[in-house]
Amino acid sequence: MLPQSQPPPSPPDLNRRLKKLTSILDVAKAMSAERDLDLLLPLILYEASKVVEADRCSLFVLDRERNQLWSKVAQGSKNEIRLPVGSGIAGQVAETGEVINLPDAYADERFNRSFDTLSGYRTQSVLCVPMRDANGEVTGVIQALNKLNGQPFDSEDEELLLALGAQAAGAIENALLHEDINRLFEGFVSASVVAIESRDPTTAGHSGRVANLTVSLARALEHVHTGPYAHTRFSHSELQELRYASLLHDFGKVGVREPVLVKAEKLYPSEMDALQARFQLARKDLQLKSYRRRLDAVRVRGTHHLPEIDAEEDARLVQEMKHLDEVLEFVLTCNRPTVLAQGNFERLHELKHLRFEDSFGQERPLLIDREITSLSIAKGTLSEEERREIESHVEHTYRFLTQIPWTRNLRRVPEIAYAHHEKLNGSGYPRAVPELSIPVQSRMMSITDIYDALTASDRPYKKAVPHTLALDILSREVKSGQLDADLFRIFVEAEVAQRMQKEAQSG
Repeated sequence: MLPQSQPPPSPPDLNRRLKKLTSILDVAKAMSAERDLDLLLPLILYEASKVVEADRCSLFVLDRERNQLWSKVAQGSKNEIRLPVGSGIAGQVAETGEVINLPDAYADERFNRSFDTLSGYRTQSVLCVPMRDANGEVTGVIQALNKLNGQPFDSEDEELLLALGAQAAGAIENALLHEDINRLFEGFVSASVVAIESRDPTTAGHSGRVANLTVSLARALEHVHTGPYAHTRFSHSELQELRYASLLHDFGKVGVREPVLVKAEKLYPSEMDALQARFQLARKDLQLKSYRRRLDAVRVRGTHHLPEIDAEEDARLVQEMKHLDEVLEFVLTCNRPTVLAQGNFERLHELKHLRFEDSFGQERPLLIDREITSLSIAKGTLSEEERREIESHVEHTYRFLTQIPWTRNLRRVPEIAYAHHEKLNGSGYPRAVPELSIPVQSRMMSITDIYDALTASDRPYKKAVPHTLALDILSREVKSGQLDADLFRIFVEAEVAQRMQKEAQSG
């Protein structure tokens, strides 16, 4: 008697199987597009539960270094679970690579009942399959519990869950690789910020604060529903791109000479030492001239007039010394930098006519032309030449950042950082580009960069500016057409700076 062949599947069974296969294809597409592991793993479990019609599922990833399985998406558990390879059902599957299908979990000694005891759950049927990568190596396991119809899991469920597991293994590997790349970039950016700030420890924290302020301002746009930025929104990857550009916006300062970079006053310390030494020589010159006049007076008037001569000369010398000290104090005042542009340096040009005699009897200027030029700097500490050198850091930053093979999501990092000192009226640097050529990300960074530079803690070359005064200074730059008025209004109204300060204090 010939063996009877199995009857073909009924149309409802075919439809159900087709629906499950279609679901696997759909989830495969979704998994291939998702790079966030925290979002990917729950997605896999949700689809696995649907495909095999299970009450709940768990997914364990193999940690080869520790020879453990770990899971933070086991359905019914809020905590991360770790277990040794070889332990329990999941551990056995990870070790052997074989499918385990139990109609009655409690009848198998490999089943660990402690999870049920702790959670109050009652496991009946279990299906646990390996996840294999493209090389066929086990990278984790998927475990389904309690088929919804009360029956054991069948061979079709094994086949479908294995297919889903293979797709999940590839998606998880890509997600982990994506995380590794992100950690690599984070480490590189962090090391670069350390390199920047090691050149000038007084500015430590500036890059991080600018990044936080800029990203916070970008997020504030989500609540803007009127004006030119009503529809401007940034995705997660765009915010990451903006953060990296902000953190690295000053990296080019590693190419600026250190004396210029950390110049605290208008004259360099060596120049001030030379100037003060000249004033000391001038004091000695005044004293020497006074004693010469005393001798000449004694010769003419006689020694019996010496007390009178001394009194006259002492009074004259006190006045001359006082004038010299006043000149030095004025010079020291001029040497200190100011945040806002100041004038009243005309007296310096008058003082260039002051002379003293050196030890060889040669007349020397008390102030030399280069010193007068430096002391006449109206704002800050830098001469025009030094300012151009500082401004060159933007070019250095751009050249450095364009050498990095950024991912597609981060490809605009160099462009954004390059334009953070450009002004809407074309007065910025290094390219003086017009308004339409400046990305909105760079416009935001311009505001936050200036704000932090003004309000940062006291530095050798400037005092910290109060929040209100900093906003006033920024407002002037807005009115002069340098900064974006709408972005500045959002910065103020959203209280970006105050919220960041509160977060820093609470953190």
